[in-house]
Amino acid sequence: MNIGLIGLGDMGKLYAKKFAAAGLSVFGCDLPDRTLELQEELGPLGIIILNNGLEVSAKCDFIFYAVEAEKIKEVVAACAFSTKKGAMVTGMTSVKTPEVEAFERYLSKDIELILTHSLHGPGFSTKGQKLIVAPHRISAASYAKAMQVLQLLESEIIELNDYHQHDQIMADTQAVTHMGFESMGTAWKNAGTYPWESGAYVSGIDNVKILTTLRIFSYKAHIYAGLAILNPYATAQIIAYAQSESILFKMMIQEDEANFRERIYKARDFVFHEQTNLILFDDDIMQEFSIGDNQELAKHNSHLSLLAMVDAWHQLGINPYDNMICQTPPFKLRLGIVEYLFKNEDLLEDTIQTALYDKSIRGDDLEFHTAVREWASIIRYKDMEGYKTHFKEAKDFFEPLLEKGRVQSAELIKRLSTPK
Repeated sequence: MNIGLIGLGDMGKLYAKKFAAAGLSVFGCDLPDRTLELQEELGPLGIIILNNGLEVSAKCDFIFYAVEAEKIKEVVAACAFSTKKGAMVTGMTSVKTPEVEAFERYLSKDIELILTHSLHGPGFSTKGQKLIVAPHRISAASYAKAMQVLQLLESEIIELNDYHQHDQIMADTQAVTHMGFESMGTAWKNAGTYPWESGAYVSGIDNVKILTTLRIFSYKAHIYAGLAILNPYATAQIIAYAQSESILFKMMIQEDEANFRERIYKARDFVFHEQTNLILFDDDIMQEFSIGDNQELAKHNSHLSLLAMVDAWHQLGINPYDNMICQTPPFKLRLGIVEYLFKNEDLLEDTIQTALYDKSIRGDDLEFHTAVREWASIIRYKDMEGYKTHFKEAKDFFEPLLEKGRVQSAELIKRLSTPK
């Protein structure tokens, strides 16, 4: 079987190398100006670089479209007509609705379709990571053949029913998770201060916040833009989060303690009532991963971003633990610190008091509130270029530490995920 990769960016190359190492015949292509570069990098590994997607489609039996979600329609339209009869085709985007629409429109009925999505970035090996697989238009025999190939990735394969289920779960887990951390990054950028220089961000929870934010901004904007804007299930999640954050922030500045407590406690009881599969992060480990050293400036934090997340889950009727089957590293980190906050009565009480009455943190909360509104508006209006520009502004602010943040966050994920 010939394996084809249309798109040899970071994830495409990761797959190509893995399949080639497993002994498969691998062919790939990317933009014309990258052909020589890719031949020099991948040729010695036995990966054959072709001129374009038409050649890959004509040559290969199992074709992976490893392109940006916003470009999937354009690329499939350009390559579809040369696809081998009876070939299997999949896409590697994080949102499946536009991918399926492109496949159904441009690929003939004799082409079989299976959906795949690796729940990790190119900084991780595929081994041991989660891989979502769902059938779409494929026979049982071909599905079995495809699974044999996918098992060579050595990932933990999670089989879903269809692309609707995939996109719903991704909206529940990834869309709001990314937007929450992006809002933190934008808030810190707008304030003009690195969070580790402030005494409000020196706890174990805040170390996780900072490192996950740096991790997200260390990757490319299109990864997150496509998932948030092109996923038809994501907008409702984003709007709900923005509404929750806004309502809580208004209660905070009005010092409306009775209603604030009632709302927080109802959300807590909904998400964590009789929850048995807790993540249980270790505070000692979280404390180790501090970028700055300003413990002498330590002060309390309202954790508005986390309070709003639990409130939004409550308002949407979502139990985040139901989606752990398709967890991504940022989602697990976010749920883990939310759980840590809400399952610690003293910490939650301190957070509530800080949110309502500590004016020293109010400026930071205002910056976060403004950033959430900005991101929610961009996503709601489906402004792809605005998303990328907004992302780049924060990315540039944190640029000197993005690589360090990515390395440290990977180690943090590893340490927190290792059973005691």
